[in-house]
Amino acid sequence: MSLVVRDAAVDDVEGMARVHVESWQETYSQIMPREVLYAPDRWERRTQMWRSFFTQSAQEGRKAAVAELDGRIVGISMAGPASDEDRRGQQLFVLYAYQFVHGSGVGARLLDAVIEPGRPASLWVADANPRAQAFYRKQGFAPDGCVKEEGSHGVREIRMVRGGSRH
Repeated sequence: MSLVVRDAAVDDVEGMARVHVESWQETYSQIMPREVLYAPDRWERRTQMWRSFFTQSAQEGRKAAVAELDGRIVGISMAGPASDEDRRGQQLFVLYAYQFVHGSGVGARLLDAVIEPGRPASLWVADANPRAQAFYRKQGFAPDGCVKEEGSHGVREIRMVRGGSRH
């Protein structure tokens, strides 16, 4: 088995959308409403999101990566300038992988592909996802006390930060 982590390309859109949708279904089945995870337009929305990434992201300073196992995309990541007004540095917006590659190092490699190791950064993670929080702690992130409710999904999220990315 050969695992490769590389910059994402427009030809990866379908595979990226597939990982995004299916990993949400795996990871959030006990956290998010079923109608969100299995919405009829879920594939179309994620495919469009990733297509627009390749047309808009250069101007926004965002970067995406994919992890391929034997030629199949099994993980995705995307980061860019922090969107929270009180943060500097980078923000991790997306990091998803199929459960069968959890614990293999693919997550750390995907993170490092979009945010330089040790660089100040922030992210939002589901409060009800302790496995993801433990992963981010291993990568140097810690909760900073900020909490928000993701309205469209009804999920409480906590912010985790690494380094001096505050104003």
